[in-house]
Amino acid sequence: MESKVNDVVHCFNSGFDCSQAMLSTYGEELGLEKETALKISCGLAAGMARLGSTCGAVTGAYLVIGLKHGKYLLEDSEAKEKTFALIQEFDRLFTEKHGSTNCRELLGVDLRNGDKTLARKRVCTQTGTRTLPLSCKKRCRNFRISFMKEFYIQ
Repeated sequence: MESKVNDVVHCFNSGFDCSQAMLSTYGEELGLEKETALKISCGLAAGMARLGSTCGAVTGAYLVIGLKHGKYLLEDSEAKEKTFALIQEFDRLFTEKHGSTNCRELLGVDLRNGDKTLARKRVCTQTGTRTLPLSCKKRCRNFRISFMKEFYIQ
């Protein structure tokens, strides 16, 4: 589990966005090709294409939950209900822990008008430091671990 978290962090630190890191890392073992996962999740980054809405790591997690549990047969309403319930619980726990799922609120930056590199700097580790109290990186890393324990292995 910790290696998957490290894979997500490595993908993000290599230059992909949070939504891309989530879906491409967890999607591969669910049969989704990495390239496809990166393309699908690209527009979800920075709170939906820099709109500052729902955090890309959160929407990436929603996609993974859907990929694992989602409805693909017309008559399988149970899968749909399970997917909705898992996403709602994930959202509740994330909000409880971090106060919001809103990218703009988590980062403290309006990505539509601000310096796009500032957000990445805020979420990347600084030299020799693993704790950035106001950073999304710490929040996202912690929630990724919770995500794996609480949702992915169900």
